[in-house]
Amino acid sequence: MSYETPYAGLKVIDLSQGVAGPYCAMLLGQYGANVIKVEPIDTGDWSRTLGTRYDDQTAYSIPANIGKRSIALDLKHQAGRDVLWRLIDGADVFLQGFRPGVIDRLGYGYDTVSAREPRILYVSVSGFGLKGPLSERPAMDPVLQAYTGLMAENKGEDGIPHRIPIISIDMSTGLFAFTAVSAAIHARVHETKGRHIEASLMQAGAGLQVIRMMGSYLDGGAARPTVPPSGIYRTADGWLSVTVVRLFEWEAYCKALDLTAFATDERLRTPEGREAHKDEMDAVLRPLLASAPTAAWSAKLTAHRVMHEALNSYTEFLKQPHVSESGAVAWTNHPKVPQPIPLPNLIGLPPFEDGHPRAIAPGKGEHSAAILREHGYGQPDIDRLVADGIVGV
Repeated sequence: MSYETPYAGLKVIDLSQGVAGPYCAMLLGQYGANVIKVEPIDTGDWSRTLGTRYDDQTAYSIPANIGKRSIALDLKHQAGRDVLWRLIDGADVFLQGFRPGVIDRLGYGYDTVSAREPRILYVSVSGFGLKGPLSERPAMDPVLQAYTGLMAENKGEDGIPHRIPIISIDMSTGLFAFTAVSAAIHARVHETKGRHIEASLMQAGAGLQVIRMMGSYLDGGAARPTVPPSGIYRTADGWLSVTVVRLFEWEAYCKALDLTAFATDERLRTPEGREAHKDEMDAVLRPLLASAPTAAWSAKLTAHRVMHEALNSYTEFLKQPHVSESGAVAWTNHPKVPQPIPLPNLIGLPPFEDGHPRAIAPGKGEHSAAILREHGYGQPDIDRLVADGIVGV
């Protein structure tokens, strides 16, 4: 055990698909756990079909599955279920993301699995949770963005609610689930029995938005608008995001833009005052900032230590010298992708190394034979399971 691999020796069985559950399992693997991904023998994890496909990989499937090993298994047949039971023997963590009730019908509900492995940490990932009138509804990130209020809060200048293109709720569910499992692994040292951890996209989405949600509720249903000059402004050649919160920041902003009239106006020295005179300020600020390039304004704001940044595309972000020199992103090659891919390094862990198993997502069933051998299957048994369509290799 070390800071880099504190979960070395732990065995994780990951039946989840998509992003939320797999991302949680991926993090466990990055910290040293042996993560066995169990996928349907026909389609594999459905994240392999989202977006541009590189053989059986996509930009959805790779980040959530790096560092794992994959076995393709048909759980509709008893022989496949027998294999899964053998994989579960000695497991520390079991993850599943079926709609409520499905996993029980397959025969791997929490009560059944924990009866066989009493200390197992069993994680159920779902859209709306395991109980309540919406529990059985199918749900993905966009559904929960709508349900939890995120889309309604994300109105554009056209006044129309918009979906956030990143899968923020899926990702936050994976992160919240990982923290819960990590805490449970620590607590289990002193426990004789494992536990069932329920992780829903709904709960994670609410947690992700707690500040905005609470503020909106306490303000009578609509959160306070951003106080100017905080906001996004068009420049002569792009866009600029500015953040000004405290009085000394406001004073620095006025100096940077040589706004003497604003600096001496007592009405504008508080957030409430600037909010009340937003239109008056915008009438000056927007034409002013639109009159010069982003770099010129950035230089002035930087000199006065005003929080700001140009709006980058993802490609522009990846090309930033600071991103390279800070080591925020590793560039690795993947067997199925024709060019190097950007892989953000994980906080608290060593940078990804090109070609290292930590940085590679497995193909569907890539490790089926090796995993079966580790669990006591001889080559004749493996050949028979493959021939019968129970295992994919």
